Amino acid sequence: MAGYVAEFGKDGRPVETDGRLDAAAFHRNHQPIWAVLEKVLGDGSGEVLEAGSGTGQHVVYFARQNPDIVWWPSDLNEAHLASIKAWRSHARRDNVRAPLRIDLTDPAWCPEMGGTEGPGPLLAVFCANVVHIAPWRVAEGLFSGSSRYLRPDGRLVLYGPFKREGSHTAPSNAIFDSSLRAANAEWGIRDIADLETLAAGAGLKLRKVVDMPANNLVLVFERQ
Repeated sequence: MAGYVAEFGKDGRPVETDGRLDAAAFHRNHQPIWAVLEKVLGDGSGEVLEAGSGTGQHVVYFARQNPDIVWWPSDLNEAHLASIKAWRSHARRDNVRAPLRIDLTDPAWCPEMGGTEGPGPLLAVFCANVVHIAPWRVAEGLFSGSSRYLRPDGRLVLYGPFKREGSHTAPSNAIFDSSLRAANAEWGIRDIADLETLAAGAGLKLRKVVDMPANNLVLVFERQ
């Protein structure tokens, strides 16, 4: 998988002595995201996997909100995995599992999936701010893996900036998109229509689009 635009821990943000990293975006968006996730997940219980957990702050916060849901964080970056472990230890939440090292370019994700050391059929897969800072094959693996591991009533939830019908939702997103593509030609803000096509090939369908602060969106996919 391609590298990160900004690796947490090397972006000027503080690093705790135990390895916990801090993401500025977490402090801006964790409450609005949970307000949507709470409705999407409803009163259900089960296991939710976060694909690309970054620092681990989001998954710990979400776990505090609903003790009936077991959260599985994941990432590929070793510094992020260490931060997730540190946040998990700091939070002492029984419903946060040890992070999985997942490479989304592999449709199987990791050996633990589907085995005794990983989650069972998933209530949801949550993925924030990943598909625009990664090659398209990461989005392909995200959808194919979600189709493989979601329960029949499971949902794939994406958060981030997206284009609608080929157009950016704000001038700032267009500027951001240009900077992404300048850094790596395989990166860029994705169009919802392209993601719908990808979802259809994985047996998923876009059911809901939610407008979020800072010109972001939440996309909710369910089985066909």
